[in-house]
Amino acid sequence: MPSPTIGVFALQGDVREHLRMLTDLGVDALAVRRPAELAACDGLVLPGGESTTMAKLARTFDLFEPLHDRIASGMPTFGTCAGMILLADRIEDGSPGQETFGGLDITVRRNAFGRQVDSFEGNLDFVGLDDPVHAIFIRAPWVEEVGPGVEILAEVPAGEAAGRIVAVRHGHLMATSFHPEVGADARIHRIFVDLVSQTRAR
Repeated sequence: MPSPTIGVFALQGDVREHLRMLTDLGVDALAVRRPAELAACDGLVLPGGESTTMAKLARTFDLFEPLHDRIASGMPTFGTCAGMILLADRIEDGSPGQETFGGLDITVRRNAFGRQVDSFEGNLDFVGLDDPVHAIFIRAPWVEEVGPGVEILAEVPAGEAAGRIVAVRHGHLMATSFHPEVGADARIHRIFVDLVSQTRAR
């Protein structure tokens, strides 16, 4: 079976880093700005950026409903930072009328760790990986609560935010509060690529 095609939502956010990491993993990576490009994808990454702006741009470019429908119909999707917010069914501290694509049975708190100046990094244990992940948080959300069946993949290990949930998976959907595309560690992207490949094989 040929390599899967994985798109990166490319109307706003840190698109280039995800495309590079996916390409390095041998995936056919595609910047997605139009419904026709989305239709060519076996899976999708929703990158970090500004979640309200991303949702509004998706409406403007007629991508919102196609994205919502593909996610609801089982397309593997991986959201990072703002992408986590866009996958969440519920938001705390969101903007008035803020929309999400939904599908992930979690409640997220937007900008939970504070503003840009409160950005930080640290090592996290991540389910399925032998060694810790070096996680970079930039105006990041965290998960306030998860619904039944949602697997917690990582939590903040120490400090004021100790125990806060920062990575989850539920079926075909994955999300992290942090930015795994920053740096050279492709292990979390590899987990997602494997998920896409497994879904295609069914």
